[in-house]
Amino acid sequence: MATSTKKTTKRKTTRRRAKPKKKLVIVESPSKAKTIGRFLGRSYKVVASLGHVRDLPKSRMGVDIEHNYQPDYISIRGKGDVIKELRKDAKNAKAVYLASDPDREGEAIAWHVSNILKLDDNDKNRVTFNEITKDAVKEAFKEPRSINMDLVDAQQARRVLDRLVGYSISPILWKKVKRGLSAGRVQSVALNLIIQRENEIRDFKPEEYWTIDAAFQQGKDKFKATFYGQNGKKVALHNNQDVQKILRKVDKKQDFEITKVVRRERKRQPQPPYTTSTMQQDANRRLNFRTRKTMMAAQMLYEGIDIKQGSPVGLITYMRTDSTRIASIAKHEASKFIHEKYGSEYAAIKPIKGKLPEGAQDAHEAIRPTSVYRTPAEMKQYLTNDQYKLYNLIWSRFVASQMTPEIIDTMNVNLEQNNVDFRANGSKVKFAGFTKVYKRGKEQDNLLPDLQEGEQARMISDDPAQHFTQPPARYTEAALIKTLEENGVGRPSTYAPTLDTIQRRYYVRLVARHFEPTELGQIVNKIIVKQFPDIVNVKFTADVEGELDQVEEGKRNWVKVVDSFYKPFSKEVSAAENAVAKIEMKDELAGVDCDICGAPMVVKMGRYGKFYACSRFPNCRNTKAIVHDTGITCPKCGKGTVVERKSKKNRTFYGCSRYPDCDFVSWDRPVGRNCPKDGHYLVIKKIKGGTQVVCPNGDYKEQPQK
Repeated sequence: MATSTKKTTKRKTTRRRAKPKKKLVIVESPSKAKTIGRFLGRSYKVVASLGHVRDLPKSRMGVDIEHNYQPDYISIRGKGDVIKELRKDAKNAKAVYLASDPDREGEAIAWHVSNILKLDDNDKNRVTFNEITKDAVKEAFKEPRSINMDLVDAQQARRVLDRLVGYSISPILWKKVKRGLSAGRVQSVALNLIIQRENEIRDFKPEEYWTIDAAFQQGKDKFKATFYGQNGKKVALHNNQDVQKILRKVDKKQDFEITKVVRRERKRQPQPPYTTSTMQQDANRRLNFRTRKTMMAAQMLYEGIDIKQGSPVGLITYMRTDSTRIASIAKHEASKFIHEKYGSEYAAIKPIKGKLPEGAQDAHEAIRPTSVYRTPAEMKQYLTNDQYKLYNLIWSRFVASQMTPEIIDTMNVNLEQNNVDFRANGSKVKFAGFTKVYKRGKEQDNLLPDLQEGEQARMISDDPAQHFTQPPARYTEAALIKTLEENGVGRPSTYAPTLDTIQRRYYVRLVARHFEPTELGQIVNKIIVKQFPDIVNVKFTADVEGELDQVEEGKRNWVKVVDSFYKPFSKEVSAAENAVAKIEMKDELAGVDCDICGAPMVVKMGRYGKFYACSRFPNCRNTKAIVHDTGITCPKCGKGTVVERKSKKNRTFYGCSRYPDCDFVSWDRPVGRNCPKDGHYLVIKKIKGGTQVVCPNGDYKEQPQK
């Protein structure tokens, strides 16, 4: 019997190579993560924490007053999955880097992330950069540092102080006024400034004054001059009697003598590049941007815009800064650009240096484009309309700051007859300088003839005009931010949320871009001013900000700063509990009955303003929005009328009274007429200096009205 043998062969086994671990980079936002990820390459994984991962609890104070004001941080609700992913990524990473924004808030975010990942605070894993460009990011990763606990403590002290104030005063307001109210350090100062200005306007008594403008002729040339005074001294005209007294001294048949002609060359210097507050102010004045809108657009420009050239890139430097300092490399690039684009005569040898506001930290550069060669015209195709407008403003202001002054030839002329003095002022731009790029208001030549001393000029007409002194203007967002900054109240990152809060609480409302306090705001302010005078004291609040800055610099202990504030404040809280009487917000009768139960409707105050509610609440919960009927027939259905309504953001819009049966809606008020070109309904648009009737469907426009 034959035997067979089986031939066995060994299979070769190959081990799979383990994937090399990547370095993990944690930033705040997905767009920032996308931009940085492209710069760092495949050996890095860049993820977003989506802002803070831990904070104080909302349901309680969360600060242990008995034990050195230690905050009780908890994971933010809804961030569970984000934290889980961060822990998983950190566990599988070769190294972890924390690259949140380069300020107190960013340092605090990095510290909180470090805590939830159980990283060592002494590890050199903190990376910061002032601009999100490839070179800046790569350079920053060469020199990581440990977390700066002075910055963290400064932010922590601010958070604890704000919590102590808010969670101590707010319950008093709930008990004595109504639920849902709040108070805070900076917002209380802002509200008080608005109400003080309103009181100034209310108490203002206008004073009468007059001016005399006159037309003169010298040879064939005509020009205008204004009454100045008598015998070379300025004289104020208080009434028409004063005017007539002056005019009786003027002999219309006799010429005036030109007694003095002064020709000078005046220079207008460019302004320094933007800080956060000056950017917010200019965007509000020039672009009509609300502060929050400005910061949102700036955040996107900083974090990165896809310019279709391989990767996104940050177009501006970090947008939360109080410094006007510029890096040398940026100055050199700007100088080169100005030489190439405009010529050497436009490039400043020593660019203007801005004066830092009191308390400024100068931690970051001013806000500037990351490269002046990315001009607004070239970037426009990649930007939204809002992004483009803001980028154009930032780019223009920075380039102008590195340019030469505008040179203006001025001419001042004195005319005299019978000891009565008139003066004429003329100007002409001799050299545009920085205004080639960045205009500062309306600039128009006011030319005078080539007048000489000793010549004669004849008055051909006079035009006296009565005027009255005007009260101070209500605060715009720009003006309020400027005032807060000048007084050292708040910091760049606080202005936008502060203005947002006082509007959301309905303490103030914006009317024609100016803040007006509401009845609710005045009630809250009255309580705080009386019971907590330090909270609304501008100097006191500025001193607290200064102490927080000293914490950031490592000169003060944050617990001692909080303690020195809280001990006297807690006594005021205890006293206020008993001293503040309950304020009844009386309901005003609406003049209509409830269409459900027939009971009278009353006017209630809500989060978004006043509304109608049934007087039998809570037995009947019927509510209605308060609408103002314009009396104009609805242009869509022709049956209802156009009524004025308020959006959730308290913005006025117009809709049909038959809603929801008719869904007509318009941000602009219809005028009740149709366009003569295409038959579309016409609306009233607000324009600078007045209003204008336009067709929203075409190019038809009527004469503007003041």
